[in-house]
Amino acid sequence: MVAGAIGAPSVEFRRGARHRPGSFSPGDPLRCDAMPPVPVYRASDFDPDALARDRAARGTTVSVCIPARDEEATIGAIVATIRRELIEQHAVVDEILVMDDSSNDATSAAATAEGARVVPVRSVLPELGISHGKGNALWRSVFECRGDVIVWIDADIRNFSAHFVTGLVGPLLADEAVGFVKGCYRRPLGDAPTGGGRVTELMARPLLAHFFPDLVGIVQPLSGEYAARR
Repeated sequence: MVAGAIGAPSVEFRRGARHRPGSFSPGDPLRCDAMPPVPVYRASDFDPDALARDRAARGTTVSVCIPARDEEATIGAIVATIRRELIEQHAVVDEILVMDDSSNDATSAAATAEGARVVPVRSVLPELGISHGKGNALWRSVFECRGDVIVWIDADIRNFSAHFVTGLVGPLLADEAVGFVKGCYRRPLGDAPTGGGRVTELMARPLLAHFFPDLVGIVQPLSGEYAARR
């Protein structure tokens, strides 16, 4: 996993190559000189022991939030990995919160059994109306998470490991100037190691480039892993 602090990684910045709305070609790296290059990190840059020391020294608390709906098959393993490796073995994370968006399966039970605090989405600020969807779960989670830093992780990752969390929280613990971190990944396509993520390349990035050119550096805007400080 690669993480870009504030913006995103793996974008090429060239002087005099300002992006023009409508000039995006899928598969080509977008280039923009409207914003300065952002720091780029890899998950391997961060040692859990060092992160635990940095967190303790700064007095920073960390929440991991997992929005979920009908993810019984994967949620337990994700929560268990975070609890064992980043709470019990290395004191990087303070709490694991699962925002359950009206699951019809045993998502809540599986997460609770592995040590997560499970909160029904519909129970958070119900006076603002009941709604569904990941975006709804995300913004409501801010009112439930207790940490100074919040890390959001998808609930359906089948090859999950602790570096998903350490790669996102690392820049925030290492540099107080960092406010937001966005993850991006090598996306396989069939048997090929790269070439996946066509919705991102064919729709999401061109739309951002056209309507919000300052966000042109976000390599994978649809990736579900990000972290921010309050």
